[in-house]
Amino acid sequence: MRLLRQLRTSLSALWRGLAMAAAVVTLSAPPALAGQASLIADSVRVEGNGALIAQGNVVVLYEGTRLTATRVVYEKATDKLSIQGPITIAREDGTVLVAEAAELSSDLRNGILKSARLVLDEQLQIAAAQINRVNDRYTQMSRVTASSCHVCKSNPVPLWQIRADRVVHDEKARQLYFHGAQVRVADVPIFYLPRLRLPDPTLKRATGFLPPKIRTSSTLGVGIVAPFFLRLGDHADVTLSPFLAAKTTTLELQYRQAFRAGDIMFTGAVSQDSVLPDQTRYYVFGKGQFALPRDYTLSFELQEVSDPAYLLDYGYSDQDRLRNAITVMRARRDEFVFGGITRYDTLRESELPIFDQLPFAQIDTFYERRLFPPWLGGEVRGNLSWQAHFRESSADILGRDVARLGAGLSWHRDWVGPAGIVIEAEAGVDANVYWIEQDSRFVSEQSFAAPSAGVTLRWPMSRVTSSGAVDILEPIAHIAWSEQVGADVPNEDSVFVEFDEANLFDLNRFPGQDRREDGARAAVGLSWTRHSPSGWAFTLAAGRVFREGGFDQFTNASGLAGDRSDWLLGAHVNMGGRFALQGRALLDDDFAITKSETRAAYLAEDFEVSAAHIWVIEDIAENRPDPTHELRLDGSYQFSDFWRVSADGSFDLEARQATRAGLGLQYQNECLFVDVSLSRRFTSSTNVTPTTDFGFKVELTGFGGARGKTAHKCGG
Repeated sequence: MRLLRQLRTSLSALWRGLAMAAAVVTLSAPPALAGQASLIADSVRVEGNGALIAQGNVVVLYEGTRLTATRVVYEKATDKLSIQGPITIAREDGTVLVAEAAELSSDLRNGILKSARLVLDEQLQIAAAQINRVNDRYTQMSRVTASSCHVCKSNPVPLWQIRADRVVHDEKARQLYFHGAQVRVADVPIFYLPRLRLPDPTLKRATGFLPPKIRTSSTLGVGIVAPFFLRLGDHADVTLSPFLAAKTTTLELQYRQAFRAGDIMFTGAVSQDSVLPDQTRYYVFGKGQFALPRDYTLSFELQEVSDPAYLLDYGYSDQDRLRNAITVMRARRDEFVFGGITRYDTLRESELPIFDQLPFAQIDTFYERRLFPPWLGGEVRGNLSWQAHFRESSADILGRDVARLGAGLSWHRDWVGPAGIVIEAEAGVDANVYWIEQDSRFVSEQSFAAPSAGVTLRWPMSRVTSSGAVDILEPIAHIAWSEQVGADVPNEDSVFVEFDEANLFDLNRFPGQDRREDGARAAVGLSWTRHSPSGWAFTLAAGRVFREGGFDQFTNASGLAGDRSDWLLGAHVNMGGRFALQGRALLDDDFAITKSETRAAYLAEDFEVSAAHIWVIEDIAENRPDPTHELRLDGSYQFSDFWRVSADGSFDLEARQATRAGLGLQYQNECLFVDVSLSRRFTSSTNVTPTTDFGFKVELTGFGGARGKTAHKCGG
């Protein structure tokens, strides 16, 4: 039994090494360690005083790792362990080792595995004639074939493989070093590399080159992007991506860093090209967020570009306005605090000639507090705010600068009355003081106050049908009054009004502080919601606003102009999580559409399509002399386990022309990812021209955390 104890001790030591490395010979502890392995075999016998033999379905279990073998022999005279296979070692992290035989020293620090195959992270397979374990860190493999492609009788040749004279796996650094490497595709040699270093699949962040991408642009010509990832420790990294094309030399970059209290990320590029040969072109975008003491959050956004056309010429962004901002915010259950400084820059062709007449800098502060006084009931909200914005122009009217100091107090309470009718009462008052400079039409300092009050009646009714569907019907009636008392200030923040289900019963439908609704008014609405046991549901809603004559504050496109608003119709439909529809429309008394927005999507296992449509009438008050009529389509189809095609397009139906179109084709299996894309921008201006882009990217999966699809040619 002494030999049995020795064998169990040796196997325990062996298993601790297996849990730390990915090979049977990975061990750093001496044989006399505390943990014990479980040994199961058909028979265990001792031969003389020098050998212990376990054979027949040998299984060893240790800390989540499982070893199976045909025979295990411990020779006391040579102090060696001999293991006969087939040997299989499986770890909890997915690493699997298969070998025909193994010879190990008693301290398990050194050993040899013959005809072995190593599977790392259920992806990369390395087959070797022999595997040696050295210094408890390195696994040396000779005559190696490595691939993440599945091999079976129906698919005996992997799509790609790397053959090498020798491979060293550095377990600590999680790197694979290939010596005399030959890359093959369909068993055809493509190129030879004397030295090649790749991260093993368990390493998610490793310094080195990322898969290159071929890119063709009608503006820039044919080029290649070769990203290089540089790891700057555990919490920072930078990706440098040289882009070399016929008409440009560009360096793209991305920098990321995580801190104890937040994180930052910057992306950018710098170019020398033939589009603007005398100018260095660049852009830089950045953002970050940090947690401050006492629940405050600091965030910033940075957006700078050298010229208005750069982002579109290189396909980096479709943004037509840039925003630079820094904000501090705190949100608690009964309190909200916000402060920020923002700068805007326009890239729009129509706004560039008058850029100095547009607000470019804005300062905002806002504080709100909620109270629940028992003597009054309901909720009381009080707020203080200050806002200022400036224009670069010093011209009268065109260069107007405005600052505003505001305060507001509101009260809201609801009751449940007879027959389940919900009664909601609300009242409030807002006051604002304005300082206006560089506009001779307005007094420099002026103010106004805006009291308001309203009552809403809701009568929700529900029923359960014989099929189990639940219907909820809710008629709503709302009456309100408000008045803006005092000076008439310039309207800077309340020009564009959206009339929808969210503000149908609001006291004020203007989005900003410069305007308040005047006079008495009423709103009525009805909504119907149904939930079916089969999984589909819908909500239909309709409503309208009526107001006393003499007040016409809204534009025609808002749908709120006149004594009676347009009819507001809304719909939300969901069918079992596969089909979704969301729409809103404003119709006048003649059923002519003032504005409509519709989004629809259908999702299936191998097919998805979505569409978005918008229509808005022309309105000079909103600086829109022509109607807006646009359609966007997106779709993709997985027509096999490996192939996927996608397409998208944007269309200006008013101008009867396409604005953007794209087509993509992807191939992905367990070991390869190929992405081919084609896109075309049709619109042009004085800043940008129509552009066609072609992209091609190939990635060998199985290295550095890049995973392929589960489906493969062997089935299963």
